[in-house]
Amino acid sequence: MGHDEVKNELEPVTRRLIPTEVPLLDSREVVLFPDMIAPLIIRDPSRVQAVDAALTAGHKVVVIFGVKQTDGPASDMALDESGPAELDGVSEEPTTEPDAALTSDALYPVGTAAHVMRTMRAPDGTLQLLVSGIGRVGLQDLVQTEPYTLARVHSLNSPNDDSIELKALRQNVVSLFRKAVDLSPSIPDEVLPALQNISDSGQLADFVASQFNLSFSDRQLLLSEVDLLKRFDLLHRLLHDELEILELRQKIQSQAAGSMGKAQREYMLRQQMEAIRKELGEGSDEDELEDLRQQVQEAAMPEEAMKEAERELSRMEKMNAASPDYMVSRTYLDWMVELPWSKTTDDDLDVNEAERILDEDHYGLEKPKDRVLEYLSVLEMKRDMRGPILLLVGPPGTGKTSLGRSIARSMSREFVRMSLGGVRDEAEIRGHRRTYVGAMPGRIIQSLRRVGTRNPVFMLDEIDKLGSDFRGDPSSALLEVLDPAQNNSFVDHYLDVPFDLSNVLFIATANSYHSIPSALLDRMEVLELSGYTEAEKLEIARRYLVPRQLEAHGLSPKKLEIDDDALKTLIGNYTREAGLRNLEREIGSLARKAARQFAQGRRRKIRIQQKHLFEYLGSPRYHHEVAEESDEVGVATGLAWTPVGGDVLFVEAQQMPGRGNLNLTGQVGDVMKESAYAAMTYIRSRYDELGLEERFDHRRDVHVHVPAGAVPKDGPSAGITMATVLASAFTGCAIHKDVAMTGEITLRGKVLPIG
Repeated sequence: MGHDEVKNELEPVTRRLIPTEVPLLDSREVVLFPDMIAPLIIRDPSRVQAVDAALTAGHKVVVIFGVKQTDGPASDMALDESGPAELDGVSEEPTTEPDAALTSDALYPVGTAAHVMRTMRAPDGTLQLLVSGIGRVGLQDLVQTEPYTLARVHSLNSPNDDSIELKALRQNVVSLFRKAVDLSPSIPDEVLPALQNISDSGQLADFVASQFNLSFSDRQLLLSEVDLLKRFDLLHRLLHDELEILELRQKIQSQAAGSMGKAQREYMLRQQMEAIRKELGEGSDEDELEDLRQQVQEAAMPEEAMKEAERELSRMEKMNAASPDYMVSRTYLDWMVELPWSKTTDDDLDVNEAERILDEDHYGLEKPKDRVLEYLSVLEMKRDMRGPILLLVGPPGTGKTSLGRSIARSMSREFVRMSLGGVRDEAEIRGHRRTYVGAMPGRIIQSLRRVGTRNPVFMLDEIDKLGSDFRGDPSSALLEVLDPAQNNSFVDHYLDVPFDLSNVLFIATANSYHSIPSALLDRMEVLELSGYTEAEKLEIARRYLVPRQLEAHGLSPKKLEIDDDALKTLIGNYTREAGLRNLEREIGSLARKAARQFAQGRRRKIRIQQKHLFEYLGSPRYHHEVAEESDEVGVATGLAWTPVGGDVLFVEAQQMPGRGNLNLTGQVGDVMKESAYAAMTYIRSRYDELGLEERFDHRRDVHVHVPAGAVPKDGPSAGITMATVLASAFTGCAIHKDVAMTGEITLRGKVLPIG
């Protein structure tokens, strides 16, 4: 019967409903997938009767269920290896004793309903069948076990799944199957065209599973899985394992066939390489190892590091130079011999010269400069002193990073900077273990190798910007690095031996220490760099910023001059910052405009005065509050802290007829509102001393406003200002215009110290 005839014969069967009670064939060897055709040989009389019952009933349907693996006798049903097209001439199988009575617990819960297409009886009673799988069925219970097994079943249908994940798994399964067909001699190439004609995902999975020599348990797992996504996932894993076995078999066969030829080629190539090296004057592998051993001896490593290096050398001597492990060991030893285990730079401990250098590079910053000079003084008295861990905290642009360079120059040490902004991988600090491909030491060891000394000034920039995720927490890895009691035995994962960091002067920088973990912050000495005052900015601009910008734009003092009044206005009205970056940008803008004039033919010197700033830079961006012209009732002058320094603000109060309400405006925060309520309570409690009526506030409302309403304001220090302006509004007494105040007020009228 041709393939088309078989297909036509099956179409009405697949459309027919599977009976609820149907004869059952059990097997420990055969797993039939739906839509698959297979020949079977049955010898057990009870199973033969089950097939006869299906044929007699007219539906010609049996169900095949797998028997769970036990130590019992093998099933009496086996696959006919002769194929579906040759039912005659089947080799006889030995007859075994029938199994004990089946129970539903002994069977797998999912089997296959099969249509009996052909039968042929042998003289000894053996029955040869050609069956076709109709669909998956679930076992409910066994209706009878004698004289044959009759089971009650129900159909199992896979739900439709059009997900992207299923499509991706399907494509991967097809790709693996094509590779397996190319490698396996037992799978004919004709299955590939048949694979292209299958559009249904369930049929595709069953077809692929039926082509491989999978174990009985694996086949049963695939049959039992109704969910398409899980079935494809299981099939993908099984195919991947099968493909690895096929590739390994092919590799072993290729190696066995060409081992002699490969050995001969290697011998000839090595002889040629040896001749080439001799012509070029280069040494052999033995000479290379000897040179490496000499470098290890000269590296002056500690005892533990020396043992590890010699052990790696011994491994290399036993390796083939073309082996990947050889290059891993060679790279490791290169790192070991190039690290500065004992190389140091001599400190210049002239404290007066160091003070001159620090003052030359930076104006102000007295506290951090004094701390460095103290360290140098103690180091001169005690040479083996461990370096401190300094943390410079301040707003951006205050000179933290440049101060680190000046400290290194004042000590005659090398300077290395490591930016920690956005670092989220712990391996950036501790390195990767050598088991990983492309492993490298951490950035601390890399920096020390690059700088070539073990006592540099090491700046950890932006330590408050560290992050953490699934790759680890870098701040925890820094706990050992920044602890003077532990960093003398810092272990990088790549080196796997201790490295002494106690001679390194670590300087960390941060804009704020609030985001630094407390355990890490506790290991560092915090030096706060506050913002520069206007006087300091003027001096820094005159000494450093203007000359630097003139040089950067190809100018000289003979061509461009910016007088002090212009710099003061530039600082006060065109920039508002704690640092100096914006100020330097504005000076650079003036230099660019001057350079343009010279490029267009100007010859005379340009002198920028205050009156010229509007022409060069436009309108001022910031305006400072000035004292009122005269003392006024209901207007008090307060002092406010801002991230870029400080400012003055005027608090206004106005009373009006009403019911005793207190209104607050000017975008004030909750804490400032509480200060106003506390001030109002104090005024009410002192009405007699202020000359007010007992219920003075019941017939009047008061409105307190803090100008610059677009700027949020908060904090308790406005309490004394609120109390003063309320007292002025109710009593009618004017407040001195030239007296500014700040501080928190209590209900008893006490003014607390400011933060």
